[in-house]
Amino acid sequence: MDDLRSEVLDFGKRARAAARALARMSTQRKNAALLAMADQLRASAGAILRANGKDVEKATADQLSLPMIDRLRLDEKRIQGMADGIREVAALEDPAGKVIAEWTRPNGLHISKVRVPIGVIGIIYESRPNVTSDAAVLCTKTGNAVILRGGSESIHSNVAIAEALCAGAASAGLPEDSILLIPKTGRDAVRHMAEMDQYIDLIVPRGGRALIETVVSYARMPVIKHYVGVCIAYVDRQADLDMAVRIVVNAKTQRPGVCNAIETVLVHREIAAPFFKKIAPILAEKKVEMRADPDSFHQLSALSYQPLRPARDEDWTTEYLDLILAARTVDNIENAIAHVEKCGSHHSDVIITRDVARAEKFLNEVDSATVYWNASTRFTDGAEFGFGAEIGISTDKLHARGPMALEELMTYKYVIRGEGQIRE
Repeated sequence: MDDLRSEVLDFGKRARAAARALARMSTQRKNAALLAMADQLRASAGAILRANGKDVEKATADQLSLPMIDRLRLDEKRIQGMADGIREVAALEDPAGKVIAEWTRPNGLHISKVRVPIGVIGIIYESRPNVTSDAAVLCTKTGNAVILRGGSESIHSNVAIAEALCAGAASAGLPEDSILLIPKTGRDAVRHMAEMDQYIDLIVPRGGRALIETVVSYARMPVIKHYVGVCIAYVDRQADLDMAVRIVVNAKTQRPGVCNAIETVLVHREIAAPFFKKIAPILAEKKVEMRADPDSFHQLSALSYQPLRPARDEDWTTEYLDLILAARTVDNIENAIAHVEKCGSHHSDVIITRDVARAEKFLNEVDSATVYWNASTRFTDGAEFGFGAEIGISTDKLHARGPMALEELMTYKYVIRGEGQIRE
């Protein structure tokens, strides 16, 4: 057995022991640990920022895109945001032990369906170091032990954040090994985790297509995928154009390197000319490259838009994570929905319209994890949904969909209370 596999197996054994202890912890003790973790994160801000500086320096030298570097970069505000997120999770209702349903059978048996922790959860992620905090915190609140494996581009940041969280948790009496970070970033660590079904109950990968496909190909336990975010906005012929411009600009440019940023805008033919006329100067100022179908290309060319290029087939299914936006002109809402279903990733999609009937048609027929009417897709986020934080945005349908937070990190069991009943 090689050294790395032995190390990962040891992490699994330790996490399994911690999970049993965590499952018995009271809400008060878990919340006390979370508050201590938030305090220690703030106290360790200097060390975390120095570690993050190393990661950003390397990412810059490796010529990663500016949006990718933005995903990676930490500052005092973002560390404060992580700490605030921990406190928000501490203030939320504990789902552990919650009775989902209960009933009594004619023979007197009382049956309860009760939420319980999953056990040991493996989180495999890339780039964003705040995931280290979000994953550890949500797992702690739900009574799950967690094994974290981050990407090479954020390894120094991840280690510094994990050390701060573990120190805070230990000071409040959290079971040892509740939070474990694998300090190796090679893909072999991913494979060893995925094959360790005797210790890990669930794996959640969030990152690029190659990472997720690697996890799925090796996994011997359930996988909930945080898959690509090809998010789409449809500007209907009854849209308020000023509103549409605000939403599309925000959804594309506020943070283009995140999974809930839009990658495609669909525009109804009847309002294409005025819409492009309004939005073109704003997108051009923000240096957004447009990749357009022939009709949209004609409209944008007439406005002397730059940079502009004809869309290729692959542009409709690409998650750019950059200042690139594909544009297509459509004849009706049916065409728009068909495009979303064929080319989208079922992550987050929006219709912008004043027509209630068409809005409801879009909301009902688009089969995505989150669907919007007149609001930016950038709201697909655990904190924005009131969950405090998130493990990721699941594009699966079972057992979690959309922002994965506290309830999605639980399973359930049936508890049956009797008075000596036997089955005849």
